[in-house]
Amino acid sequence: MKGLRHAKIKQIIEQQIIDTQEDLAEALKKEGIEVTQATVSRDIKELMLIKVPIGDGQYRYAFPPEQNAAFAQSRMRTFQDSVLSIDFSGNIIVLKTLPGTAQAVAFMIDYVKWPEVLGTVAGDDTIFVAVKPVEVAEQVVAKFHALL
Repeated sequence: MKGLRHAKIKQIIEQQIIDTQEDLAEALKKEGIEVTQATVSRDIKELMLIKVPIGDGQYRYAFPPEQNAAFAQSRMRTFQDSVLSIDFSGNIIVLKTLPGTAQAVAFMIDYVKWPEVLGTVAGDDTIFVAVKPVEVAEQVVAKFHALL
């Protein structure tokens, strides 16, 4: 159901000017998809929709201009400037970052949606990245190094 809803949101956003979550929920309802405001909010976050100006002080939801927003060139600098070291043991990869930057880097890792990454846990300057299966940990570390 979520995949269908996301596809419908993509279609709606591309064809209509949607400027509020309520407008999006109403447009989905017209398409036969009943949703709550909380669901719409989650969908907006998962799809990484942004608000762009359309003139006269008005805004609309849109997709980021770069396809892979999590590791887009405009955001690579945060990863490159923040990550100090990368190591792993078993299926856990540990990234050390500058103080205060771990959560931003973890956000990018989570939303790039690599299939082998189960998720992240970020503190102030350390990120644990869980991968599955354990055999791919070294490959994911190599991907991270390639981003530096």
